[in-house]
Amino acid sequence: MDEVVYMVRTKSRASCQRELDLICERMGAVAVTDPTDAAGARWVARAVPRITKAPADGDRGPGVG
Repeated sequence: MDEVVYMVRTKSRASCQRELDLICERMGAVAVTDPTDAAGARWVARAVPRITKAPADGDRGPGVG
């Protein structure tokens, strides 16, 4: 299975944090790194999809008959 990672790259810490917050809110993601400029001239932050628990055996989820 491939890993999904959302990355934000901006010119300022404030804009990086703002965009990271938007990704987390709209995509249901969780931030895994705070904005950092350690990688170069721009600010970078990352988020991953929120992990949800798989249904128990015999439970096919909502709306499945």
